This record gives sequence, C-alpha cells and structure tokens, in this order.
Amino acid sequence: MNTAAIVLAAGAGTRMKSKKPKVAHEILGKPLVRWVVDAAREAGADRIVSVVGHAREIVEPLVSDTEVVVQKAQRGTADAVLTCKEALAGFDGSLLVLSGDCPLITPDTIRELADMRARSNAAVVVLTMELDDPFGYGRIIRDGEGRVERIVEQKDANAAEAAVTECNSGFYCFDAQALFEALEQVGSDNAQGEFYLTDVLEICRGTGRDVLALPASDVSECLGVNSRVQLAAATCALQSRINKEHMAAGVTMWDPTSVWIGPDVEIAPDVELLPQTFLLGKTQVGEDSVIGPNTRLTDTVVGSGCTIDETVAIEARIDDEATCGPRAYLRPGAHLCEGAKAGTHVEIKKSTIGRGSKVPHLSYIGDATLGEGVNVGAGSITCNYDGAKKWPTTIGDGAFIGSDTMMVAPVNVGAHTLVAAGSVITKDVPDGALAIARGRQENHEGWVEKHHPSN
Repeated sequence: MNTAAIVLAAGAGTRMKSKKPKVAHEILGKPLVRWVVDAAREAGADRIVSVVGHAREIVEPLVSDTEVVVQKAQRGTADAVLTCKEALAGFDGSLLVLSGDCPLITPDTIRELADMRARSNAAVVVLTMELDDPFGYGRIIRDGEGRVERIVEQKDANAAEAAVTECNSGFYCFDAQALFEALEQVGSDNAQGEFYLTDVLEICRGTGRDVLALPASDVSECLGVNSRVQLAAATCALQSRINKEHMAAGVTMWDPTSVWIGPDVEIAPDVELLPQTFLLGKTQVGEDSVIGPNTRLTDTVVGSGCTIDETVAIEARIDDEATCGPRAYLRPGAHLCEGAKAGTHVEIKKSTIGRGSKVPHLSYIGDATLGEGVNVGAGSITCNYDGAKKWPTTIGDGAFIGSDTMMVAPVNVGAHTLVAAGSVITKDVPDGALAIARGRQENHEGWVEKHHPSN
C-alpha cells in the first residue's frame, strides 16, 4: 500500500500561554509532534511531510527526519495541507493528515485508517469519536441513510447540528489526488474566515466518491493538547499506557502512578521499579535490577542485578551487580564496572570505577580511571580542574585511598598502594607504596587553660 502522511505542526497554541510552540512541549521527554511522527512511521507511512509555521526555528529541528514545508501564514487547515502540494506532486495513494498536537494516537489506529481507505477506495475516511460533551469539536453530519455528508465546525453549527455527539477527531486518510483537487475549491466563507480542511469531505461527496467514517475504538487517542491542563492529562494517559505495557512484559511496580517511563526506554523482565522512579531517553535496564525510590535515569544503561537507590544518572553506564546511592549523582561518562559501588552523596563524572571498586561516601570522582578492587575513603576528591583545563587521575588495582584525600590531577596512584587519610597527593605514588602528604600535628599541652581559663 502506497501511503504518505502530512503532520500539521504550524500552529501557535496560544492557550498554552508559552513562548514555545505547542507541538514543542514535551511528554515524558518527547515533544508532542514526535509522538505523532513516530506513530505515522511505525504505522507504515512511506513518506512524512511536516507543515511548520509559527516558531519554525524551534519546530523544524524536531521533525528534521521528515520532509518539511512552511505555511507562511496560518490561514486554516486546508491551507496548511495545500502547502504540501508541490512536495507531494506525483504522489498517488493514501495520504494521511494527522494533527501534530495529538500524542495519544497509536500506530494501530493510523494503520486501520489507511487500510480502510485502501480497501474501499473512498475519497476520504475520517476518524470520528463519540463525546458526551462535544463542545468545541466539528460535528459529523450524516444523511438520511447514515452516510457521512459533511463536517460542521462548532462556530458554524446551528442548534440541531450542535446537538450531534459524533465528532471529528482531526485525523483523516485521503485519496491524494482527490484531496488536492478538492482543496482548490475550498473557500473561507465561515465564522472564522479560515480555509477548513473539513470542507473537503462535502466537496468529495459531491463528485460521487465515497466519504466514510471510522469510529475510534478508544476516544482518548483523539484528544489533542491545547492547554497545560490537557498536557498533564495526556501525560498521565501515556504514563498509564506505557507502564501497563511494561508490567505485562514482566516488570514490577509498587505504585504505577508514581513511575514515569519514556517511550524509548527498554526494561528486561523481573526488574522492580520503586515509587518516584523516572526512566527517560534511551535508558536500558537489565533483569533483576531494583530501581528507586526517588531515582531519575536519563540515557543510562543499567546491567542485571543492580541496585539503584535515590540516584540521578545521565548518560552513564552501570554494569551487572553494581550499586548506587542513596543520593548518588552519575554525570555523563560515568561508568561503574561489574560489582562497583557509588555510595551516599557521591558524584562521579567522566570516570571509570573498576570491577568491585567502591566510592562509598561523600566523594567526587572526575576524569579518573580506577582499577579493580579500589576503595576510596569518605570525603575524597580528584581535583581535576585547574581553572582552565581538566586533568586525569589514575588509581591502580587494589589501592586504598584514605578518607579526606585530595588527589591533584594529573596524578597516578599505583596498584596496591595505601594513601593516608587527610593527604593532598600532588605527585605520582608508585605501586605498593604508603603515601602520606599532610601537615605535621603539634600538641601544646596546657594551652587552653593558660589562654582561656574560663573553659
């Protein structure tokens, strides 16, 4: 089946009360328009054309993997689709028209819409929905035999038409040639002075072509985002949909309403997600790992059998049986090897913590490479920044770094060394050595009684 899609993403969305265009607002880390583009692609659209307009400099990068056309002035949906005529010149097949502010639409529904048009050879199939409160939506007007006759917008509807509860979803599949022929006949004689795409249905019917309706099996898929309240509602709906899919695949959640998972996250069976866990971007989690509570992982790969407690990790890698937290911060480039530990109030950036190595408490490790079996005492820091440039620290296998140690990079601490607590290491430490680098302690007996007798 030859299928293309037009994604309408040119509007401002004034009800969002935002400097950002509506379709650029995100749900679970993904812009609204991307949910629609990705659904169309998964549904089998061979080509996707995105119509941009308002704040195009923000929207265009979000749809850069599609063909982009510009609607210079927002004069209605028919005008927006007509701007695609040149881009789709010569295209002959099913042409989907999708709203870029409807992130709940699924690939299955889009595919069903296209399949129905292809089977029937109709001029257009419109996805419709039954609403208890249809106010604001275009009404589907049928003739005496129940066939779709036209769509009437809310502002143009008379009392009888306004009472109709079958509504236009804003999703269509057209015969491409029939669509562009009909668009040339659309006028703007209506309450809003705009060129309505909905007028195409009545024009096509007038040519003798079938105009059909596909009732939506799940009305929530059709709901658009026009306000912050609707954005929150759509977010909750997608949260529930995604979480149910993961639970069906073997993931445990104590409280699914407090777990937030992005659409591109991969989770193996027998993972346990505790409350207030956020998994975003391209995060992957291996089997038997426990994530949370109060954890946010973004673009992070977690192995099997890990425990990640109260941790923020961004572009990090956590290998099998590693542990993090509570209150750990893994910045981009952090890599915990198998069985490694980043403990309480530990921050790690662009560093490898070797197999079985531990950074248990109150430490900062940046631009460092730790070997296997290293133990870093509480309050230790790799001083990696000289004010202009970052420098590396290397710590060999089996080294023991005493508490409150400052390692001033660039510096190498050898294998099986012991660094005394409170040291400031500015020179390389050879393998097997004891390094002590701290001021000499002096005790002045009786000093307090002599100088402060009241104490």
